[in-house]
Amino acid sequence: MGRMTQSPRKRPTSFDVAHLAGVSQSTVSRALAGSPSITEATRNRVMAAAAELDYLVDERAARLRRGTTSTLAVVVLRRPEDTVRSANPFYQELLYSVCEAAATRQLDTLVSLQSDDGDLSGRYVEQGQADGLVVIGSPTNVRAWEYFHELEADTSYDSPDTIGHAAYWGTPHEDMRWVRADNATGGRLAVRHLTDAGYRSIAYAGSDGNVQQQFRERHEGYLAEMADRGLAPRMIAVDQDSSREDQGRAAADAVLAAGDVDAMFVACDRMALGVLDRLSGLGTNVPGDIGVVGFDGMGAGRFSNPPLSTIEPDLAAAGKMLVDAAIDGVAQADGVRVPVRYVARSSVRSE
Repeated sequence: MGRMTQSPRKRPTSFDVAHLAGVSQSTVSRALAGSPSITEATRNRVMAAAAELDYLVDERAARLRRGTTSTLAVVVLRRPEDTVRSANPFYQELLYSVCEAAATRQLDTLVSLQSDDGDLSGRYVEQGQADGLVVIGSPTNVRAWEYFHELEADTSYDSPDTIGHAAYWGTPHEDMRWVRADNATGGRLAVRHLTDAGYRSIAYAGSDGNVQQQFRERHEGYLAEMADRGLAPRMIAVDQDSSREDQGRAAADAVLAAGDVDAMFVACDRMALGVLDRLSGLGTNVPGDIGVVGFDGMGAGRFSNPPLSTIEPDLAAAGKMLVDAAIDGVAQADGVRVPVRYVARSSVRSE
């Protein structure tokens, strides 16, 4: 004789709640939505019936009725070849800050990983999936940024005071609502702390090309502070087609070959970690022979050999700025700058 199977328990509906509470289904909907037209006694009766039946509100439907999703969409742009291990950890840290900032505004977060060679998607707000969109990526994601730039231009807005519910980190397009680190100030801080520690022949390792907007701004800050201090600048250009770590190793080789550089301001921490790896492997004393400062404040810098001094953007502030810009939709003609600070570690001599 076959074993009898128990029918799955039917999920209670708002009509079941209405029957138990002795009210109409529309009264249940208004009571659970917090409508002021429902008396406190009726609301309590509905709530008690819902609890007894273990009735769960369809939050998605409720949000649609309220005209809001209480959700923030976040797109993280990757290189096609990126894996979990090779993806930029700075973007992972920034993503965490965005999610944390969204949570403080009682927003769920919908995260999508996209790349230039895949299908790009950004119409989350228009499709009713989210109340705002944050896009995080590198300026090297050229095709992706072209897509989001065109999407921004094609969107119709109700007010000239808004430019859509989206905010961007890493876009090379100045006419999008961007949030980025105060890169020029960071370049100045790096030079200032290196010179205060006694270094005088300070090279910048990175790029000042048009695509890498943040690198160009960091280079400009470096040049301005070097000029203010009467020091001659030195540019160590990197190969844009190699990995950041390999760029750093090559920059270290170039500095050692030159023989007259005693410090390096490196455009990003991943590149700076490559510098430290090469210098350590060759037995160069850091910070005695060469001081090194990176940029990004990546957690991995705490564990390098030696620990990496760096310019650290305030990621908590960055997350909040991105979420506020995306959700509130207020235009910022000149973008928003995230404050930065110098983090002293062992790759620079004590001042």
